[in-house]
Amino acid sequence: MTVTPAVLSVVPAPPAEAAAYFRARLAFHTDVADVGAALAAGGDPGFAVVDSRSTAAWDQGRVPGAVHLPTALVPDQAAGLLDRDVPVVTYCWGPGCDGATRSALALAELGYRVKEMLGGFEYWVREGLAYETWQGTERRAADGLTVPTDAADCGC
Repeated sequence: MTVTPAVLSVVPAPPAEAAAYFRARLAFHTDVADVGAALAAGGDPGFAVVDSRSTAAWDQGRVPGAVHLPTALVPDQAAGLLDRDVPVVTYCWGPGCDGATRSALALAELGYRVKEMLGGFEYWVREGLAYETWQGTERRAADGLTVPTDAADCGC
């Protein structure tokens, strides 16, 4: 008797459907490495970064150049802080938090083109990217469980 592994208990989607799904996913999400590379390149990255966390969280550290716009304030403050013609990338604490998702939804409902940064601030720091605090720029050593520490990139 052949036992079907759990991973195949639901048959994978046909290739065309899978391609459509993954293409759509990339329209809604980005990751910290891609955001970090775009910001590190200098100049206008072509998008704004929005930190949707509280002031206390913002004070602990933030992505350089991010706009502080807590999710609850999006309806009242987005128009004064963001250009509707510039795509927005939202982030919150990390993968266990859906604050960036709520912020992205609120911005989309206001007519902004928006993506969510997967991993949030947690993975920004864990990948060894520089972050800002009131004391200046800081950086922690990269976590080898989230980013290769002996190569320029992960190859993905």
